[in-house]
Amino acid sequence: MTTFLRDTTIVFSREVRPSLRNPVGLLFEMGQPLLFLFLFGALLGGAVGSSWQWFVPGILVMMCLTGPMGAGYTLLVELLGGTLERMLVTPLNRTAMLVGKSMKATVMLLVEAVLIIALALPLGFELHAAGVLAGLAQLAVFAVGLGSLSFVLAIKSAPNGTLFYMVSQSLLFPLLLLSGVLLPLETAPGWLRALGQLNPVTYIVDAQRALFAGDLADPSVLYGTISVCAIAAVGLHLGNRAMRKGV
Repeated sequence: MTTFLRDTTIVFSREVRPSLRNPVGLLFEMGQPLLFLFLFGALLGGAVGSSWQWFVPGILVMMCLTGPMGAGYTLLVELLGGTLERMLVTPLNRTAMLVGKSMKATVMLLVEAVLIIALALPLGFELHAAGVLAGLAQLAVFAVGLGSLSFVLAIKSAPNGTLFYMVSQSLLFPLLLLSGVLLPLETAPGWLRALGQLNPVTYIVDAQRALFAGDLADPSVLYGTISVCAIAAVGLHLGNRAMRKGV
């Protein structure tokens, strides 16, 4: 366990150091969420009851999909450049490599989420501390699962990376649109609502909105928690197997 924690810390430090040296990159990554927050969010005032309480959790889930899922791109660059192969021949624990890389994506997501919440407060977003903390914890578990799955996809995309771009781009927008992140699904046609019920991200979005509204006992919180735990379990299992198998 000591070796595992040491190796995880080494990998996490290696991954997070470039972001600390170039904090401006964080602002560029937040460009799209901020655009949606200030422009799209203001248009929802007449569409939903409390627009900011409804929209901010959706933005955070969107960031979770685009951020940790994009973490596989970094691994793909290392893979194509030969850096990953050099890491795989070191004594580093491969599960620790997976966890360390996933932790970096998760920490960056949480930093961005806190900034989004802080910027939304002057716009009318109401802060329910317990619900926000529970929501961020749920997002962290979700991010670990998505990050691990993106690493699997990057490894399977060798040697040219085409599969990674095709799958990530073809899945991202359907998952977003069918989860009700941007617009409520209640007014959608029946067939679209049915597809939304098959989307696990839908339950996570509903749980996030309940938590950020301070309703910790809402049934959607349980369903969302089950969804993020299932995604994290599958992601870590497949990611661990892919890392151990190597490239």
